[in-house]
Amino acid sequence: MEIALLPDSLSLPVAAFLLACSVLTSMITASLGAGGGVLLLVLMANWMPPAAIIPVHGMIQLGSNGGRALLTRKQVDWKVIGTFAPGVLVGAALGAWLLVDLPASAWQLTIALFVLFLCWGPALPKASFGNTGIFLASGLTSFVSLFVGATGPLVAAFIKQIHRDRFTTVATFATAMTLQHAPKALVFTVAGFVFPDWLPFILAMIASGFAGTWLGLHVLKSLSNRWFHQAFNLILTALAARLLWQAGQSSGWW
Repeated sequence: MEIALLPDSLSLPVAAFLLACSVLTSMITASLGAGGGVLLLVLMANWMPPAAIIPVHGMIQLGSNGGRALLTRKQVDWKVIGTFAPGVLVGAALGAWLLVDLPASAWQLTIALFVLFLCWGPALPKASFGNTGIFLASGLTSFVSLFVGATGPLVAAFIKQIHRDRFTTVATFATAMTLQHAPKALVFTVAGFVFPDWLPFILAMIASGFAGTWLGLHVLKSLSNRWFHQAFNLILTALAARLLWQAGQSSGWW
């Protein structure tokens, strides 16, 4: 049985362009902490069928974050991940059970405001970063991720408040997002999405993303913690501003 390298809905030039984007966006996330996943989601949305965007993006991000977590495994805060993992299971299970269609403006506005608060508002109480706080943040973002595929900035902003070391931030964020994207394969398969049609493209995107991660981690070594966190805040703020603009468009405010 012959297996097509690309689905019928994706041309070779577009696939090649997205592979190059995978290198670039993974490099951005590895070096500056966040932003690459959302940028890749936006780019994919311009050329891919709507029904394929979130499941395919989820699998690509699973591989990309998994590669980043592997390369930075010595810097991962495993205590945080140990609390984050159960929340992923609860949030994904609840999302798979409900399979609701969330209004776009609602999640865009909510995520944007939370990200801005975590970046520029007062520091959260230390209790927020205890086991209960991490579990709740994990469950909520894992639930929403099944429908919008863009909770990375919120998870990144939360983890940023826990750690000041740039390597620990990148490593722990990558591991958390690997866990968060993992249930999507099962959920969307059960929902009827045909992953085999997209598998060669997904694997190629993951390989490209691994190359970008390797390059980005080398850039990260040249940055100071202070410069990293300033750049991290600015990138997250830009992503939040984009979500606010989208929320306004979705709700007809402008």
